[in-house]
Amino acid sequence: MKKIVFATHNSHKLEEIKDILGAEYEVLGLNDINCLEDIPETGDTLEENALLKARYVKEKYGYDCFADDTGLEVYALDNAPGVYSARYAGDSKDSLANMKKVLKELETKQDRRAQFRTIISLILGDKIYRFEGKIEGEVIEAGRGNTGFGYDPIFVPNGYSETFAELGSEIKNKISHRSLAVNKLKAFLL
Repeated sequence: MKKIVFATHNSHKLEEIKDILGAEYEVLGLNDINCLEDIPETGDTLEENALLKARYVKEKYGYDCFADDTGLEVYALDNAPGVYSARYAGDSKDSLANMKKVLKELETKQDRRAQFRTIISLILGDKIYRFEGKIEGEVIEAGRGNTGFGYDPIFVPNGYSETFAELGSEIKNKISHRSLAVNKLKAFLL
């Protein structure tokens, strides 16, 4: 069984990835390799941040590694919050404050179209690969639902009438930006 590191401290994301990749790979999280520090995300794009995290693990710990970065891109806000999605309302990474800020900025806008985008950077040996997943939809005027995290209560994917937070994890994990990117990674690895 091949070992690969997923550059995350998030146990929910780690379990989701393990389920998708199955028995072919032993997927380790950052805690499993004793990487307890927060890896700086200083890039200006999702692509840069994903690669920064993967390179950090490869260079400091020597493992083949993949990392992701995800952002909500609202067209009427010039694709903001984008790369700053997690800390849009400040460094505290407060999801409720982030949603409120987006909703406030959209109050005078007619166009509420948006997309979630996930970038995965994979480093195998000395080669770098990139995978992208995105799903389009719109930002509604007030949050609905109580599953998921982040902007899920205010995002309705195209073709659905429920928010990600109302759809539940089973449906969301089949159609989401992250699952699309991870399935591309899986197809490449297996």
